[in-house]
Amino acid sequence: MPMQQRLLDRIRVLNKHFTNKLLIHISGKDLGMFAILTHTGRKSGKLYQIPIMVVPVPDGFVIALTYGKKTDWYENVKAKGGCSLKWKRQDYALTNPEFIDQELGLQAFPAPFRAGLRMMGIQYYLKLSR
Repeated sequence: MPMQQRLLDRIRVLNKHFTNKLLIHISGKDLGMFAILTHTGRKSGKLYQIPIMVVPVPDGFVIALTYGKKTDWYENVKAKGGCSLKWKRQDYALTNPEFIDQELGLQAFPAPFRAGLRMMGIQYYLKLSR
């Protein structure tokens, strides 16, 4: 496994057990880009909530897959065909999860975030439709 992927996996585990538990309390509110994504476990049927950074686009939202395509939440959203999102105190039912071109995904984000996403080498972007 490449060193960059090992590092991302360690960060993902840290975020899952610590950072996300803090962010969930400030996500979905009026300020910032953090939303609460609710998805159903494909095996357990259990509802899960995660804080996630999203950018609105005219017909939905774009998410940078900072840990790549192999995350449980993405697999659950793909299997179910959608999820729900609480962003800026509003609830959205989202469907049609689809990968979009890296440059198109980057362009959805404000310039300072684009630079950071490029530096991190983020390759995958997911669009969900309203």
